[in-house]
Amino acid sequence: MAGVPHLLHTVIDGPDVRALAEFYRELLGLRYRPGDEPEASDEVPDWLVLTYPDGRRALAFQQSPDHVAPTWPLPGVPQQLHLDMTVADPDELDEQHARVLALGGRMLYDRSDDPQEPLRAYADPAGHPFCIFVAPQSAPEVAPEE
Repeated sequence: MAGVPHLLHTVIDGPDVRALAEFYRELLGLRYRPGDEPEASDEVPDWLVLTYPDGRRALAFQQSPDHVAPTWPLPGVPQQLHLDMTVADPDELDEQHARVLALGGRMLYDRSDDPQEPLRAYADPAGHPFCIFVAPQSAPEVAPEE
């Protein structure tokens, strides 16, 4: 058996890849892949990659001038894809709420008073939905080897 593919990163389309990359870079504490930094080129990029501090790829952004933002939770244009992020407790959920709004995100849905799983759903500057919710912090899940 040849094995399984390795997920390199998730690609997010948007009308302004630099603005979208900056939003997620600030929100998640990521870094630009060498050569993708704003000062690396005067050209308007059509592709950018963000990495974790250790160099592993996290997210990529692809220029899409015809991007249509999701309208979820309203009908019309489905969410297509969304990112889930977790925090350790409700206080941190509130701290991240303020950060998301300051970075240019907007809230779509507030379930922060749910005693089982406090959650807020947001849209990034290009309209892509993402969620931040309270979940126990643990080691990443690893699938068993077959």
